[in-house]
Amino acid sequence: MKNSNKKYVVILGDGMADYPIDELGGKTPLEVAEKPNIDALCAKGELGLVKTVPAGMKPGSDVANLAVLGYSPARYYSGRSPLEALSIGIDLKDTDIAIRCNLVTLSDDEPYENKVMLDYSAGEISSAEAKELIEYVNANLGNDVLSFYNGVSYRHCLVRHNSETGTEFTPPHDISDRRITVYLPKGLYGEEMLSLMKKSYDLLKDHPVNVARVKAGKNPANSIWLWGEGTRPALSPFEDVYGLKGAVISAVDLIKGIGIGAKMKVIEVEGACGTYETNFAGKAESAVKALLEDGCDYVYVHMEAPDECGHQGDLKHKILSVELIDRVVVQYIVEKLREAKVDFSILVAPDHPTPIKLKTHTSDPVPYVLYRSYDEKDNAFKSMTEKNAKASGIYYDDSCDLTAKFIKED
Repeated sequence: MKNSNKKYVVILGDGMADYPIDELGGKTPLEVAEKPNIDALCAKGELGLVKTVPAGMKPGSDVANLAVLGYSPARYYSGRSPLEALSIGIDLKDTDIAIRCNLVTLSDDEPYENKVMLDYSAGEISSAEAKELIEYVNANLGNDVLSFYNGVSYRHCLVRHNSETGTEFTPPHDISDRRITVYLPKGLYGEEMLSLMKKSYDLLKDHPVNVARVKAGKNPANSIWLWGEGTRPALSPFEDVYGLKGAVISAVDLIKGIGIGAKMKVIEVEGACGTYETNFAGKAESAVKALLEDGCDYVYVHMEAPDECGHQGDLKHKILSVELIDRVVVQYIVEKLREAKVDFSILVAPDHPTPIKLKTHTSDPVPYVLYRSYDEKDNAFKSMTEKNAKASGIYYDDSCDLTAKFIKED
């Protein structure tokens, strides 16, 4: 067991990195956001770039977060939906495949293939509304082979029993405002999956939940969108790999599923959601409690807000998300750990960029800050930005190497 007197915290701002934006005078959200606490860690720590998405792999939050947690995606990645299935509580068999099932808003163009992806989250539909819709879909489209399970907000799961992978899917958040024609499922079960999506539109477009949403000025969840297939994951326990009792804090099933698969403590925070309205304070308080009261040595605090804003092209709230992470999460955790007089290390990083102008993920290396309370530096770079990280000359081609350095300190 590693020295448990030291505490390790990862502050993960999902999609926080970006490209220069004309509206900001050629700067990025990280450059203009007021983040004195993160920058203070940068000034006394190490700033560099790290590649979180291995060459040849898609820049999903699944791949990137596995990498930041220190699990090589090339070895451990088996698909996105199976990780979420773990969080939902689905008992996947070795012969099952799990497929992510979004509730989305499509335009009313006919035929189905000509519709436009208006909203990949159906207006951040509530979990209660979504549950009613997914149960309706399952009652009408589920059978001995196909089972639909409700998750959180717009994120749900389809399990195809006694099946195999080999279908080509496209994430809906990659095609915002685009016609879906060339992004429809193809390959092994492509025709079947497209048929399910078409049938779901006929089922959902006039469902009472959607009639009420439209009347209230909200986007209807008028179709399912299938993507992210995979098989049951087999992660090594985090404590076996790194010798630390670990915990994860997140509002999204994907990260919770990784935590469950790695046999880490999964901490639920009331009011936590995947937007800038999440309970940032609750996440920070839960992280400190886990470290100082509940015997955890390592906490992975995941915030989805910057990523959601990136997908929505919402510059104002992406900047706000960074500022809230800084002043509500980072400040509180640092202050409480200092008050407790414990030695601690903090890693602040995004998992991948979600550039405002692209509204989707990219594979570019991301900036990170690594700070140790017991080994402060005099860093020439005083602010965590993409430009400064590149100028530092410090670069990790494999995120697992950075994680090993962060924890093992060699």
